[in-house]
Amino acid sequence: MSTDQIIIFSLLAALFALFVWGRLRFDVSAFLILLTAALLGVVPMEEMFLGFAHPATVTVAAVLILSRALSTSGATDIIANWVMPMSKKTSTHVGALSSLGAAMSSFMNNVGALGLLMPVALMSAARAKRSASLILMPLSFGSILGGLITLIGTPPNIIIAAYRGEVADAPFSMFDFTPVGGAVTVAGVLFIATVGWRLIPKRKSAEAPMHEFFQIDEYVTEAKISGKSPAIGKTLPEIEAMAKDMDAVAVAMIRGGKHFASIPRREVFQAGDVLIIEASPEELDKFISLMKLEISGTDGAKSKLLTSEDIVLMEAVVTPGARIEGRTVEQLRLRHRHGVNLLAVSRQGRPYRGRLRAFRFRAGDVLLLHGDQEHIPELISRLGCLPLAKRELQFGKRAHAGLAAAIFAVAIGSAALGVVPVTVAFGLAAVAMVITNILPARDLYEGVDWPVIILLGSLIPIGRAMETTGGTEIIADAMVAISVGAPTVLILTVLLIITMTLSDILNNAATAVVMAPIAFSIAGQLGVSADPFLMAVAVGASCAFLTPIGHQNNALVMGPGGYAFGDYWRMGLPLEMLIVIVAVPTITLVWPF
Repeated sequence: MSTDQIIIFSLLAALFALFVWGRLRFDVSAFLILLTAALLGVVPMEEMFLGFAHPATVTVAAVLILSRALSTSGATDIIANWVMPMSKKTSTHVGALSSLGAAMSSFMNNVGALGLLMPVALMSAARAKRSASLILMPLSFGSILGGLITLIGTPPNIIIAAYRGEVADAPFSMFDFTPVGGAVTVAGVLFIATVGWRLIPKRKSAEAPMHEFFQIDEYVTEAKISGKSPAIGKTLPEIEAMAKDMDAVAVAMIRGGKHFASIPRREVFQAGDVLIIEASPEELDKFISLMKLEISGTDGAKSKLLTSEDIVLMEAVVTPGARIEGRTVEQLRLRHRHGVNLLAVSRQGRPYRGRLRAFRFRAGDVLLLHGDQEHIPELISRLGCLPLAKRELQFGKRAHAGLAAAIFAVAIGSAALGVVPVTVAFGLAAVAMVITNILPARDLYEGVDWPVIILLGSLIPIGRAMETTGGTEIIADAMVAISVGAPTVLILTVLLIITMTLSDILNNAATAVVMAPIAFSIAGQLGVSADPFLMAVAVGASCAFLTPIGHQNNALVMGPGGYAFGDYWRMGLPLEMLIVIVAVPTITLVWPF
């Protein structure tokens, strides 16, 4: 083994370790490995950033922009309303949501499809008095499966298609993935709707009203400012500074019978004002003593004191790669910067009752925010989170829904018929969305999952280095040697299983970048067509159903569904076994050796 081969394998091992460790974001880890590879000479300095100009990277970015445009136009909302009448029985409820998720994600980013349908799923589960844990995992799995159907359904398909364009006569086209992906998706969705949902543990999830689930009433207290209180003559920021070491928040106020669901920051407190305080019993005692307040009571749900016509409670889930992931509540300073209160947080279906100031956010955490109903949705988007309340259909933009769908259809048709390359087709479609104001220019890049773009741009040169150093040949030789004398279909099956296993612990795009050259080398060693092996990698890289870390969708539903880490394999393992059983014969039939 040469020095360059030792270096590239060491770097890959380090990359896998960083991904599993999880302390660094996957895009940061990949970029770090790219820089190290360039410094060590296995990636030429002049080629270090070519991955960011690669057709696969550009196409993924364009598809993400188009997904954003379709969602903001209201086109997908119209489709989503079909679910509500189907929620009477669990099987039809699960089947409708997972089918719709699969259909939508076949032509748009599957994370975007899940984000649009998750509020619908939660609302329909609440109306049916059904645990959201029975609904959200099937929705996640269905939207992942749907990405297999077309070229643009998921980044691994785009990566595999582009790789084939480099090593063969032409890339895979728009619907080359449809026979195999369609068969796997239909089988998978049928399994999920009939058997799979029954394997999911029924967890306590956030389908209850927010104040009941987060137990806000137990942590909300009325307290009157006495005549001796140091709060008299002070503003809210001054009170916060005095109680900076306490985990207590004054979120509303009553003065002379008038209810202020949000306290103006410049308002000066007076004797007799009643504060609505959100705090644990221990922190409340400290705050009451410091401010010399008098406890008062109220009948009914205290959480109602927090809302008015303009002030609302709203839930949001932290997405993988969100701005707030890995940061603490104190670092965000939501109240000071945005006038929004963070009242509570839940993780894996359990409300967190420690000190909120030191709470460090993770993907899947559910936040309960309190503030102006016009500002909270904008803040949720800015933080990189997804709202869990179904947004109203944007009637002002409803006329754009048909135009958005038409532009998207033209792009798909142009790419499928080979009129223009897929990168050009979707790039032009993205520009058309902006020109027609379906997607305002200021929102153009908000729909782009930048960590995925950085990941792709960083790993594509690493994948090339594996080939140029002979690393892929070593892995291919080893796999062929181990399976000497075995049927080619068995080697294909092993490759599919290995790819699926890697995808359960790595990002799916990273898995596709690493496994595509290995699949091509194995086919070369066996002297057969590379197409079935590349298709096996495409299927395997997108089928991550055993853990919440293998795919962004699984992480997104973890908090709202109340799932534990070990809940996923219960439905995911038999689903992956079914996928292997369906995919292998379908691949060999459609793409013979």
